[in-house]
Amino acid sequence: MVDRATFQAQLDELRVREKEHTRAGDAIAAARRRLPMVEVDPHLELTGPDGPCTLLDAFEGRRQLLAYYWMWRAGRTAAEQCEGCTWDTSQIGELSYLHSRDITFAVIAQGPYAESRRYRDFLGWEMPWYGAQGAALDELLVGREVGMMYLVGYVRDGDRVFETYWTTRRGVEEMDYSYALMDLTVRGRQEPWEDSPAGWPQNATDGMRRDGRPLPQWARLAAGFSDDLTGAAT
Repeated sequence: MVDRATFQAQLDELRVREKEHTRAGDAIAAARRRLPMVEVDPHLELTGPDGPCTLLDAFEGRRQLLAYYWMWRAGRTAAEQCEGCTWDTSQIGELSYLHSRDITFAVIAQGPYAESRRYRDFLGWEMPWYGAQGAALDELLVGREVGMMYLVGYVRDGDRVFETYWTTRRGVEEMDYSYALMDLTVRGRQEPWEDSPAGWPQNATDGMRRDGRPLPQWARLAAGFSDDLTGAAT
């Protein structure tokens, strides 16, 4: 514990580093906007709420598309679904700000549409949702491992579609305000890999799950939502 002046002096020193970090992020974003692009077949088949559709349809008429490729575990229960993808997707709420910049955000589950869509509805999410399987999925993720989480950027020119950027693993944290807010707190994310003072609390288990389920599921169950993904529940 220190007096206010000492605290403010050290915070001012840290602020210099924070501003450097912000400017470095701006420079990286500028470089990202100048990456070359690769053309993608706009007619690759997805499944959406009205049945078969295409990658081009997923743009919903906008110029750009950000697609989150969900690590769907086909045939598994809701409790067994990916806690990381559940965490990431739970951060997505208001889409009007993206829409104002001509950007559509959508989830593309790497698996059957019907059961993954029931998972979306169980969690109470409202973002556009699609499924992709087989050869179409292989081509959408060409050169990458199917079954990993990905955030992929596309732009269209008329009916032509181009992939502009992709990231995975911690790069997907761009979706995540929870981690960003945790990083502002004195105890951080409370994860073992973090550089924290000795004695700071850490999560001994997976911080994305509790009692065998991804964290957000408990509130939905308490509210009476069905977690049946087979379609048998009425």
